[in-house]
Amino acid sequence: MFMVTVNADTCEGCEECVNNCPVSVFEMQDSKAVVAQGDICEGCETCVSVCPSTSVTLQEM
Repeated sequence: MFMVTVNADTCEGCEECVNNCPVSVFEMQDSKAVVAQGDICEGCETCVSVCPSTSVTLQEM
């Protein structure tokens, strides 16, 4: 199981995590990325690697 989070204070709203997540964990709300379905995260770390502001973190539980 993985816990993925988005720091709303540093998220630039670029949608890279939304557009690149293979299982659609993220969605946009108020021009920021949010974790909509964190329980389906597969831990691939794509979101972490594409985030230009390093706002996305992933931790194995």
